Amino acid sequence: MSIIEKIEKEQFKEKIPAFKVGDSVKVHTRVIEGDKERIQIFSGIVIGRKGRGLNSNFTVRRISYGEGVERIFPVHSPRIAKIEIERPGRVRRAKLNYLRDRQGKQAMAVKDEARQTAKG
Repeated sequence: MSIIEKIEKEQFKEKIPAFKVGDSVKVHTRVIEGDKERIQIFSGIVIGRKGRGLNSNFTVRRISYGEGVERIFPVHSPRIAKIEIERPGRVRRAKLNYLRDRQGKQAMAVKDEARQTAKG
């Protein structure tokens, strides 16, 4: 095992929920302001995942005051306290870039997996 592999193994997070593109998630991030640290929550829809291993990241999009806001988070970042899955989504795409062109409720319209299984 090389030195790089050992360092990467130390930085890997073990308790990451299995979320996918289309899921509505809450990302709890650690924010340091001066000498204090607090948790800030960013909730939205996962519109893409990229990379593999330690370099993997995901993009979360939400509508805030009528404006679309996207943040890219490294999956194994020490700044991420935890990731909660609010609602699983069911999509047929690997990237949901088409949501960027939509306005209002349609911008957050992804089929719920829970509703789909309940119907049939």
